[in-house]
Amino acid sequence: MPPLEAAAIYVGINILLLIYLSSRVVFMRRSAQVSVGHGGNIELELRTRTHGNASEYIPAMMVGLVTAAYMGIPALWIHILGSAFTAGRILHAIGLSRTILPLRATGMVVTWIAMILIAVMLIYHGLA
Repeated sequence: MPPLEAAAIYVGINILLLIYLSSRVVFMRRSAQVSVGHGGNIELELRTRTHGNASEYIPAMMVGLVTAAYMGIPALWIHILGSAFTAGRILHAIGLSRTILPLRATGMVVTWIAMILIAVMLIYHGLA
């Protein structure tokens, strides 16, 4: 599988993750009748932050994966980093939304490791 097609898999999965997390916010807003903010609803606040956190990390990593693919970084690395990042985001989302600290922390560490590795690869290949 070429690197760009490998990256496309993780871009697609992470887009679906964002849509899922966003829909959880929308449905909670409707049931709580809160249009803006969280209205003191702790569950809505958690869902909003879970979606917000994913929205903050996912775009940068997806740009990194696609850029790496265009630069010719092997598809194996795209799969390793894309799957690690995606797993980290899922673990973090579960941990944050259910306040399970070990899952949340593990998800962040896995997310950061994947992002650091892709950043180093991009810098190295950009300078080479």
